[in-house]
Amino acid sequence: MKKIILTALLLAPVFAFAAGNVQLEGNFKVGPAIILICILVLFVMVGIVFRAKDTTDFYAAGRSISRVGSGMAIASNWMSAASFLGMAALMYGTGYHGLAYVIGWTGGYVLLLILMAGQIRKYGKYTAADFIGDRFYSQKLRVVGAIVAILISIAYCVGQFGGIGLMFKWILGIDYNLAVLIGGTVVLSYTLISGMLGVTKNMQIQYIIIIISFLIPLFILTYKFDYFWLLPQIGYGALVSDIVTGIPAPEIQNMVNSFGHDFALTASPEYAMPWDPASGQTFFQFMAIAFSLMIGTAGLPHVIQRFYVVPKSSDARWSVVWGLFFICILYWSAPVYSTFGAVLSSHYEVGKLAKDAIVVYTAQLGDVNPLIVGFLAAGGVSAAFSTVSGLLVAGASAFSHDIYVKVLRPESSPKQQLRMARYGTIFMAIIVAALALFNFALIAQLVAVAFSLAGCTIFPLFLLGIWWSGSNRSGAIAGLIAGGSVALISIAYFIAGYFNLTWPAHEFISYWLGAWYFAWFGAPLAIIVNIVVSKMTEPTPFEIKKFLVENVHS
Repeated sequence: MKKIILTALLLAPVFAFAAGNVQLEGNFKVGPAIILICILVLFVMVGIVFRAKDTTDFYAAGRSISRVGSGMAIASNWMSAASFLGMAALMYGTGYHGLAYVIGWTGGYVLLLILMAGQIRKYGKYTAADFIGDRFYSQKLRVVGAIVAILISIAYCVGQFGGIGLMFKWILGIDYNLAVLIGGTVVLSYTLISGMLGVTKNMQIQYIIIIISFLIPLFILTYKFDYFWLLPQIGYGALVSDIVTGIPAPEIQNMVNSFGHDFALTASPEYAMPWDPASGQTFFQFMAIAFSLMIGTAGLPHVIQRFYVVPKSSDARWSVVWGLFFICILYWSAPVYSTFGAVLSSHYEVGKLAKDAIVVYTAQLGDVNPLIVGFLAAGGVSAAFSTVSGLLVAGASAFSHDIYVKVLRPESSPKQQLRMARYGTIFMAIIVAALALFNFALIAQLVAVAFSLAGCTIFPLFLLGIWWSGSNRSGAIAGLIAGGSVALISIAYFIAGYFNLTWPAHEFISYWLGAWYFAWFGAPLAIIVNIVVSKMTEPTPFEIKKFLVENVHS
């Protein structure tokens, strides 16, 4: 690790030769490009130094990660492009309503801490599907669980590849589609080399890059425009008040963007009122999103898998505490970019900017040094890379460990298992890149689809599987079918709408079972069906009940 840090420090002076004007869009940007290349080289080096030597390294990082290190990796893995870019994008577009995502994602980790982290580690498996197959004594459920885990990982990855594409496009001045393919190739390369061990080490470094690159512009912006810069997360509150009440152009001195534009803002109450009609959202949608993201967080395969990389169950709980601390630093800061972005882009010559890139645009419009803006963009790439690598490992583990090894070829050697895991990683990356080219929706919204899918399928199985020994195989199958059906209907209607197809009751389904929040209905339905069917069918085997009591809840 010392060698890695030393390398990063030696590369830092190179940035000084790369300063230059940075435009909102268009040309190749030398400074940001050098920063990005240096960071990517660093990631690949870490992947090589800590490459996976066996299946335990690939699946669970040798179960050797410390509490704080795991917390940093959790935070980095969690702070995806949806957090780094997407949250500010949502609040820039809809104001206070975007905080539903912050509440849901943060609350989900509290749910994990209380209900699952220690128990999952005590159960002692490698993957989510491994737990499902063992707890519900069914190879079929193991396969279905693995397929669901792969689908969730793919859905989540699509938004991340979109974020990578946006940042590569901005830095390199290339076409979005080409940017997605280049960025995807790089992250795939070092994931294939690393496995969970190298990915986890990279995540710790990526967290440092993410948080430093995210915070520096905030201090500069609040200082430059005379808000409380010592703690920007509090200082921007005065700016929110200015936006809500409206800003006549002469009112705030020196409040001009990097193009020299002054501006005037009409009153925007949606920045303080979560269900103001101006936001275009309702109370129901706010609550449904927050609830769906909360339970979805507790059912994400790549999040659950992070609890297997620590030595013991107490480390799993503490890693969540540390992860929450590290996550909150960024979550507390994201609204600053949306508020400054709304003000600095308000001049008619700037117009409404692409929401998913508002973090970078805000720094540019605030006339922040181009190198710092480039470092910010590289932080966005790091955020996406850290999540994508974790998702690819989770999906590949489900394919290799849960389908190939546990079902198809139990006699396969560790070398064959590792090879199949890498094949699975490549296959997933190809699918994700192809889907990312469609650019279906905002990054955070695409990610929310994965959360709702996890909330309808994996979350009920883990919740009941851990805390109710009466949940049996038949109940699990029935609950999975119920939750999966709701997810299938919602996603099918969403895709139909994207291609301008109108199906029966389209408006009703799109509102009440929206693609970002259908778990508000699907998860409770899956839990109820699981309980009812379990009560009516053959009880859980005694050996499993005994294991739960003695090993998981001891």
